[in-house]
Amino acid sequence: MNLGYFLTIFISAVFVYNVILSRFLGLCSFVAISKETKPALAMSLAVMFVTTMSSIITWGIYRFLLVPFNITYLRTISFILVIAAFVQLVEMVIKKVSPSMYRFFGIYLPLITVNCAVLGVAVLNIDMFFINGKAVPGSFYYSVFQGICVGVGYTVAMLLMSGIRERLELCAIPESLKDFPLAFIIASIMSMSFLGFNGFKF
Repeated sequence: MNLGYFLTIFISAVFVYNVILSRFLGLCSFVAISKETKPALAMSLAVMFVTTMSSIITWGIYRFLLVPFNITYLRTISFILVIAAFVQLVEMVIKKVSPSMYRFFGIYLPLITVNCAVLGVAVLNIDMFFINGKAVPGSFYYSVFQGICVGVGYTVAMLLMSGIRERLELCAIPESLKDFPLAFIIASIMSMSFLGFNGFKF
């Protein structure tokens, strides 16, 4: 394993190719839940848990089941089943621990199941850390770390967005821009700022 590669994964997943602001995945929960910091943080932790655990399980499924039996074409459906199972677990825990938070999330909590950001990191792990069906050295650790880093990147974007939107509640905003229109404007400006990590290309 290369420690420098871990640093590369961290910088890439959190800043350069941020799952929300650069890859534009998981925008539904990003726009809907980012009105306040506390729910945004809770959703981010839930997504981080799911991305990390799904990275672990999907790596094992691909390495020890799909590749040996030559059924890699079932990758997407098997990954979705794993993600759905963990989302159900997270949903049950939040419902038990904080019913008010569970009610606040509403439909967006089950939507983690179909959150393309979660599926995206599972597929990305396979594409990056498997070559011709064989795992590269340290691929398991790289996959798990990338799952964590994608969750961190998601959290950074959510907290930045929620902080901005909370402060804008104190401003006089035209009715036509309130809520979702303004949220998309903010998201686009944030996205352009994150493009600076990757460099502008013409």
